[in-house]
Amino acid sequence: MGVLVAGQNKDPKEAARSPLNVLKEDWFMAQPQSGIIPQPHQNALFLILRVRDPAFNGPAVARVVAGVPALVGRAETIDPAAKLVCTVSLGPEFWDVISPGKRPLGLRPFRAIEVGGRSAPSTGGDLLFHIISKRADLNFELATRVRNRLGETVEVMDEVHGFRYLDSRDLTGFIDGTENPKGKERAKVALIGAEDSAFAGGSYVFTQRYIHNLKKWAGVPRKDQEKVIGRRKRDSKELSDRDKPPTAHISRVVIEERGEELEIVRHSFPYGTVSESGLFFIAYSKNPDIPEKMLSRMMGIAGDAMHDHLMDYTRAVSGATFFAPSLAVLRALGSFAGGR
Repeated sequence: MGVLVAGQNKDPKEAARSPLNVLKEDWFMAQPQSGIIPQPHQNALFLILRVRDPAFNGPAVARVVAGVPALVGRAETIDPAAKLVCTVSLGPEFWDVISPGKRPLGLRPFRAIEVGGRSAPSTGGDLLFHIISKRADLNFELATRVRNRLGETVEVMDEVHGFRYLDSRDLTGFIDGTENPKGKERAKVALIGAEDSAFAGGSYVFTQRYIHNLKKWAGVPRKDQEKVIGRRKRDSKELSDRDKPPTAHISRVVIEERGEELEIVRHSFPYGTVSESGLFFIAYSKNPDIPEKMLSRMMGIAGDAMHDHLMDYTRAVSGATFFAPSLAVLRALGSFAGGR
């Protein structure tokens, strides 16, 4: 067993105060949170919270966060067949409050992008609860229990109820997640390993909420829609290199480096009403650089003077980065509550 050593120790005294300082764990045995690797079920709920007065409320919030797996265990007894799971992630600023001096190597705030009339705002957040099950009501029940536990220590920044649309399609009508890794490859793509052994079993999380202009999109002929996406609408088959423009969505987000494709695990869900709807994008990755590279190519800041033409029909209204720690690290963070 090796002593947990974090990658960014800012100050030896701060590191000594971190609840992670006493945690010991073999990196290859680190257990991830339950919602990262499995394929998602029909319904998802995304809850982003800001902590009021983190310096004062941090201990109480950390204790609640560490107890979420147990809270899920009690809620899932309502209907075990619903397969209720929840992944808890923490934003970079709040992470530094409850684990001073010990931070995952790549954890950093998302930097906003503004170019050519396109924007990807940075809205931040201290806590992200990603709840998935076969029942929307059970997701709501768990979210309510978590929110009640946290009380006045937090405020809601965003709450999105996602649903599976038809045969796993985005509201644009195209199948979503075709490029998602499958099987054992999902863990390989999403989870940190020996490269940052202190936080093995954890994952970097990137979120954005998009609002689609579906009226504008509906006015685009199907063949032209397919060129915007880079796939056939009917069966999601990729267009030939001759027919697929370099500005197509998949042309921008499918990136190869040194002969290997850069991958992320997507858990994105459509959401909304007939008045406002879109996509809640969420990606888990062992390397936070990957979703950033994809977004830079989508927005048109990758240096080739091109952007993803799907951005002409949708706009991002939020953006934030988080870290989903392993179960052992999540428990250790809760010990901060007893340290003051």
